[in-house]
Amino acid sequence: MKKTIFIFFISLFSSFVSGQNLKIMTYNLRFDNAGDGENAWPHRKETLVNQIRFYAPDVFGTQEGLEHQLRYMDKELKNYKYVGVGRADIKEKGDGEFSAVFYNTKKFNKLDEGTFWLSQTPNKPSRGWDAALNRICTYILLQDKEKGTKFYLFNTHFDHRGKEARKNSASLILRKIKEINKENVPFFLTGDFNLTPEEEPIRLIARELNDAKQVSGLPPFGPEGTFNGFKVCKAPKHRIDYIFVNDRIIVKKYAVLASVKDVKYPSDHFPVFIKAQIK
Repeated sequence: MKKTIFIFFISLFSSFVSGQNLKIMTYNLRFDNAGDGENAWPHRKETLVNQIRFYAPDVFGTQEGLEHQLRYMDKELKNYKYVGVGRADIKEKGDGEFSAVFYNTKKFNKLDEGTFWLSQTPNKPSRGWDAALNRICTYILLQDKEKGTKFYLFNTHFDHRGKEARKNSASLILRKIKEINKENVPFFLTGDFNLTPEEEPIRLIARELNDAKQVSGLPPFGPEGTFNGFKVCKAPKHRIDYIFVNDRIIVKKYAVLASVKDVKYPSDHFPVFIKAQIK
């Protein structure tokens, strides 16, 4: 009897310590641009989806996806749904690019979702500061169906030109996360920030959040850079895609996935992938 009680409490303690394990990814899909020739979306979409299937992230943020690209992924990835809206920039036809978030519907219930614009008027489609285009951040609040654990994932794509826009976007996102995450639940911030680690907006974020690469329990795997420009076998120099976490999340593993098929990359960015644990 005593042995049975002891085993029960050990099992209960182990369950508490192990916490919620999650696989998180961020992936710039590269918008469907016919000018990419042999690297255009129709030639690589199957490989990209197969890559996601293989790593099977629980939740992943995407950047640059146009609506028809996201619909294709939604159709092919049977257990996933996505949230998000197009950034609706006046320079683009239709709704423009999304910063959509996909999640595994078998594992999680969606409790909340939303999108805000990286501008002085974040609640409506708008362009901020010196940005070349509208930029957005999409978020989702999920709850594990079995454990009941809640967490947010915020996903964004910073402007590629505006220095003031990138600086102010970093401050805005940190402020909005605090406003939205009123319960102070664990959260991830994913995205293509168009900035290298030494630049001030990234340093600003890293002062408040943990860069998953820097706090990974195992040594980081894969190349340093995340932007490959479709240049196969040429080491990418620029690390501009990130996953940040708050202090309620332990990062076990971090990788930049430099997958190649038929001497071609699935996108002009490598996905960043982590295995994490909610404390």
